Amino acid sequence: MRYLFFVCAVVLMFTVTLAHSAEMINGAGATFPYPLYSSWAADYHKVTGIKINYQSIGSGGGIRQITERTVHFGASDMALKPEELEKSKLLQFPAVIGGVVPIVNMPEIPSNTLVLDGTTMCEIFLGEIKQWNDPKIKALNPNLNLPAKPITVVHRSDGSGTTAIFTHYLSEVCKKWENSVGYGTSVNWKTGLGGKGNEGVANYVKRTPYSIGYVEFAYAKQNKLSTVKLKNKAGQVVAPVFESFAEAAATADLNPEKHFYTWITNAPGKKAWPITGATYILLAREKTDVNKSVIKFFDWAFQNGDSTAKKLDYVPLPKSVKDNIRAYWKTYIK
Repeated sequence: MRYLFFVCAVVLMFTVTLAHSAEMINGAGATFPYPLYSSWAADYHKVTGIKINYQSIGSGGGIRQITERTVHFGASDMALKPEELEKSKLLQFPAVIGGVVPIVNMPEIPSNTLVLDGTTMCEIFLGEIKQWNDPKIKALNPNLNLPAKPITVVHRSDGSGTTAIFTHYLSEVCKKWENSVGYGTSVNWKTGLGGKGNEGVANYVKRTPYSIGYVEFAYAKQNKLSTVKLKNKAGQVVAPVFESFAEAAATADLNPEKHFYTWITNAPGKKAWPITGATYILLAREKTDVNKSVIKFFDWAFQNGDSTAKKLDYVPLPKSVKDNIRAYWKTYIK
């Protein structure tokens, strides 16, 4: 009997393992949270045997694929408005908060020392400031020996939530940008080269001297790229670090009654990083069983993944927001 019990237990464990190994959750979208989702997925697979297959194709692609119901979940760094969610019969909730950072390749300038503000950033990306030794940049960096070199602008070529966050910031701090370009996952760029994904922009800047681009902070850190300090809404010069992302995140109005729709750009706060944003998960309302599997993964991540998020310089959601998300799931996913 003991032997029979042992054999049955082994068979049961093997069957459960096979069932778990056969289960795969497919997601696609934002490149902004890709380093974190990859780490979470690897840890979740070790614990459960369930694979999370996440393709970082850009927020525009993530929105399109979940709208067409070709993935189990989409991911976007640009929250959809409640009326857009209603039209496409989608749900959304935030997963984590992070910073978008300008990156530069300037051989003569020490890493992470260049200072810009909203106006200079705007005019660089409009193609109006064309040289690194422009008087407006010099005024912000009196102690730097700025080179008389032309600026190469690098931006995203694909539909991108990182672009949405970056251009929303520019729209808030620069009327010229708001009136001529605006914000969104894709915009009509006035100048520059296009790179696909955060990876593409990071690689372009890395190999192009005197270039400037924008990426999620983890990509700048992983590629050892020089970041830019920014003058924020409070008039303080701040560096892109976990603490400045967290101070901006503390101001976020993540309201479940609005499906958590909000922007965190140009946030108040003495040390707040001005280009901060939440990244979101999108679900098809009618896919109840699939959604249960997806939210099990993110609920596990909310309980077990904060330390991983912090290591990668993302800001975990506050407990109160996580509790609101769980209540939101109960309301919409029966």
